[in-house]
Order: sequence, then C-alpha cells, then structure tokens
Amino acid sequence: MGTSVLLSNPLAKKPAPSRRSIADLLAPLDALTASSPSFVRQTSNNFEIDGERYELPRYLFLGPKGGDAPIRIAIFAGIHGDEPEGVHAAIQFLKLLETRPELAAGYALSVYPICNPTGFEDDTRHSRRGKDLNREFWKNSAEPEVRLLQADLTSRSFHGLISLHTDDTASGFYGIVRGATLTKHLIEPALQAAEEFLPRDQRAVIDGFKAREGVVRECYEGVLSAPPKVRPRPFEIILETPKLPPSFLKEAALVRALASILSEYRKFISYAQNL
Repeated sequence: MGTSVLLSNPLAKKPAPSRRSIADLLAPLDALTASSPSFVRQTSNNFEIDGERYELPRYLFLGPKGGDAPIRIAIFAGIHGDEPEGVHAAIQFLKLLETRPELAAGYALSVYPICNPTGFEDDTRHSRRGKDLNREFWKNSAEPEVRLLQADLTSRSFHGLISLHTDDTASGFYGIVRGATLTKHLIEPALQAAEEFLPRDQRAVIDGFKAREGVVRECYEGVLSAPPKVRPRPFEIILETPKLPPSFLKEAALVRALASILSEYRKFISYAQNL
C-alpha cells in the first residue's frame, strides 16, 4: 500500500493570528455607563492602522461633590500592549468606584484603559507600527495614539497623572515619581498599600536608575507625561508591578495603590485650602 503525502499549498492564505478582543474586555464597563449617573464613556478621536479603525477608549468618572471644582486626575494603562495587568486593574478600579463612589469624592477621573489598542490586541509591547509608544511623547511623533493622548494632556489640564505598568525585571512593586514636589507624599502611602499584596522592590538600582525603598525619581525620555511647558506641574506617578506574581495579586496591588493616591491627594488639597 502506497504512502500518501499531503503537501501544503504555498499560495494558501494563512489564518490570521488570534487577537485579544477589546470590545469584549470593555463590554462590562460600557454596560455600567448605560445606567450610571456619574460614569460615562466619552467619544474620542479614532485613527486608522493598516486599513482598520481604532479608538482610544476614555471613561470619565465623576465622584460625589467634595468642594469647589473637581480635581482632574488621569489614569493611563496599556501603553505597552503586553502588560495587561494595568489594563485589568484600571477596569477593576472603575468597577470599584461604581460601587463605592465615595472613594472618588471631589474628583473627575479620566481613565484610559488601553492606550495601545493594536499592541493590546497582538500582545506586543510595541504598536502594530513597530513603535514603543512610551518613548514617543513630546518628540513630534507621528504615531496617532501619541498625538491623540498629547491633545488630551494639553487641553484637559490634569492635576495629576498616574500610569500603570508591569516590569519583567522587577523583584517587587515600585513607583516612579515626577513633577510636583508633593508627589513624594503620595508614593510612599501607595507603596505601603500595595504591600498588602506584593513585596516592595528594595533594590538600589531599578531599571537602570537609582532607587530608594522602591521609589525611583528618574525615567526614560519620551514617556507619557504632562506637556513640558505646562505650569503648574501636575504630579506624575508611574506604578510598576513585577511580572512573575499571579495576575490577581498584581491587579489588586495596583487598585489598592490607586485608591491610596486619591485618598492622600484629597487630604493634601484639603489641608492646603485650610492654610
């Protein structure tokens, strides 16, 4: 009996690689916005990559009134597409606020859960155009994601920026601080809150920069940040989880750190207003 050989057709179209579904991920949030008086999905400009249309999802959560004008804070996640922990933490945080709105009293929170949609779909650090978007800010970048985020950073005059990341070289949770001097009063309580779930990175050098007790005060050029000339400077915090622990611990640590920052900044503003 002869042996049959199946030869592959070199002209046959290869199946498209599987992609994460952004629509499925955001569906629970969109369902909440349909009935919530304080939680909305805002329309953002969209862009095209390789003939496909994308947008940068942006959600606004208005906490209970806590004084005069709301404090405007922006939370960014997923600028590196292979760091889903921050994406899921941002979504969990919004769900938490819907059940416990008092955590956001006095705030107007703009949350950008997926800043690199094509990278998130493909599970890659870079965008589908091959760019590390977190090295492109304020460098006259042509990347549409960067240009859209820069437009919001310029027009919305945020009081604070918080970015969520995962570091595959880290031994524990740590934070990078920039901007306003009060940042140092926010990061230590945030790290303490995160320690309920993850140890702190105690190395003297983290990601090539000097560090002390899990706090780094320098970072790479081109990271997502406030416009260079904006005054007064907002506080800027980057929260970094280690790669190895289970996802639920990383996400819980980020959520707890976010809640801590809101609480501590509210105290600071209240104290300043009473001076």
